[in-house]
Amino acid sequence: EDLVEYGGGSVEIGGSLRLSCVASRYMDMRASMGWFRQSPGKDRDMVASVDKSGRTRYQESVQGRFTISRDNQENTLYLEMNNLKPEDTATYYCASCGGDYCVSRYAVHYWGLGTQVTVSS
Repeated sequence: EDLVEYGGGSVEIGGSLRLSCVASRYMDMRASMGWFRQSPGKDRDMVASVDKSGRTRYQESVQGRFTISRDNQENTLYLEMNNLKPEDTATYYCASCGGDYCVSRYAVHYWGLGTQVTVSS
């Protein structure tokens, strides 16, 4: 697989998780990349992304709680998630996009298989 996610699981409300996405060595880590999430019956939406320029963007609902980062040396994209809420429950997907930005699912060229995050009391 070109992108493989790790780090999902079950956590209590207010807890933290760190997701990792390891890209194959053939992937260009300088590309715009992002984390998307999807829950049953809903669209797959961008949660956090990093542009080719390095600028980061966040969905408003996670602003201040989630942090996206990448380690080009390790070919890894991260998503640090703090103060998790039940509405954060979803399958999280790592994505690599073809353009300067990675904010729309239609711009994604490569998807990971996803990792489940469940937040409950």
